Amino acid sequence: MVISKMSAPSVSENSLPVTLEFSGGAELLVDKVKHHQVTLNGTKNGWTIKDLLVWIKDNLLKERPELFVQGDTVRPGILVLINDADWELMGELEYQIQPNDRIVFISTLHGG
Repeated sequence: MVISKMSAPSVSENSLPVTLEFSGGAELLVDKVKHHQVTLNGTKNGWTIKDLLVWIKDNLLKERPELFVQGDTVRPGILVLINDADWELMGELEYQIQPNDRIVFISTLHGG
């Protein structure tokens, strides 16, 4: 198993370690790496899932970002889990990311 470790550009002294996971084909968009341990540098207002999606698009997506993001959210067909709970129950884009959160992106779209 390959694990990627990256940091967002420095914004403040606070750091926010999170685990990002991609599966169901979504890992193909992030260089076939399923697990990413990342540290997001703190901001005054913290990080939301909306902020994280921009960071993922700018730092992790290696090809075809339109298969992962649509506008400021994930494409239909991408299931998002935050600590094993559906993101719809957690506030979707406005969820405030907490230290050591595990955020999983699962593609439910498969060719046939």
